[in-house]
Amino acid sequence: MSDLRVGLGVDAHALAAGIPLVLGGVTIEHSHGLRGHSDGDVIAHALTDALLGAAGLADIGTLFPSDDERYRGADSLMLLAEAYVHVRKGGFGLVNADCVLIGQEPKIAPYRREMASRLAGALGVDVERVSVRATTTDFLGFAGRGEGLAAQAVALLERTA
Repeated sequence: MSDLRVGLGVDAHALAAGIPLVLGGVTIEHSHGLRGHSDGDVIAHALTDALLGAAGLADIGTLFPSDDERYRGADSLMLLAEAYVHVRKGGFGLVNADCVLIGQEPKIAPYRREMASRLAGALGVDVERVSVRATTTDFLGFAGRGEGLAAQAVALLERTA
């Protein structure tokens, strides 16, 4: 069996007025935020699922069910950290992760380093192990029309035990 495992995570949420916009653990000034049971952080959610998938564990919805009131408004970085505890207990550690936000706006270039730092901090790894990028859909689909945002993440794990 290989000592390396890769996982892919995907998440999407609708944008709604009156909700703070949290991406990669950073609150960004914006007219709309992401509607979700937790804080709606699609980047953290995608990374959580990528880590869980690479370790062969359940998905984020199984670990943190949206019908469980304990997770209403939860900080997604705390969920990410808790999920990574399960990954570590499973005998794996992060080699690197790559996260991509998909949407027309907001532009995240000024926040990318802080996002990577917060995600890495939640995992207890060096910031160089986590990258955060963005792309648009050239105005196609729900993300292109500004109805929501999506994110994808890939995580590479190595066996530690």
